[in-house]
Amino acid sequence: MRAPVREIFCSAQGEGPYVGVRQAFVRFEGCNLECVYCDTPQGPIGKCRVEVRPGGGEFMELENPLGLEEVRCCIRGYKQAHSVSLTGGEPLLYADFIKALKPGLDIYLETNMALPEGARKVAGDVRYVAGDLKVRESFPERAKYDEYLEAMVECFKALRKTGDRDCFGKIVLLRGVDQEELVEVVEQIWEYISCLVLQPVTPHGVVSWGPRVGEVLSLQERLLERGVEARVIPQAHKLWGAM
Repeated sequence: MRAPVREIFCSAQGEGPYVGVRQAFVRFEGCNLECVYCDTPQGPIGKCRVEVRPGGGEFMELENPLGLEEVRCCIRGYKQAHSVSLTGGEPLLYADFIKALKPGLDIYLETNMALPEGARKVAGDVRYVAGDLKVRESFPERAKYDEYLEAMVECFKALRKTGDRDCFGKIVLLRGVDQEELVEVVEQIWEYISCLVLQPVTPHGVVSWGPRVGEVLSLQERLLERGVEARVIPQAHKLWGAM
């Protein structure tokens, strides 16, 4: 079994409530969505870059697609990792590969929550879930948003928090989002998550500005009033230049 992987490296988690923990990262190629703020390289995948030493800036290359043991071997080279972050792109495009991976570390799944079948398939194999809740404004074709919402709720149901699995939600906030709609959407998934992260967008590509401070705090206040554990956490790895 094989899957296309863009890069494998070791760093500190830069987003969400686990910010700062040491992780191995496996970045899968390809995504089923096209968010306007996406900062993941697009285009032909070529070879997989594998970091030789954490933070050392030296990489070796492996031919894609990678096999299960190749990925496991790379992960084993990174010492004292809290977990392995499976990210992308969208890792649930390769749900069968994830289920078979057995990396020797707890799996931290970063997903756009748009592929319910894949979510159900890997639910028993992941320990941490960082699940996106997209805002309508992030979709180039906003008419597709309602279809996404239905799939997103099903994914959170499948990957919900349990005694053995933490699942938290993350919203990348753009300027001028419809807060009324967003609060209504959050209420559909709140029972499935441990907390909700409000992440002001890092300007990239066509997105030149993040949300105003007042917008973020206003949304947080609305959510807290409804009993939602809402935390404002920006992308920490961007601040110190890490991968």
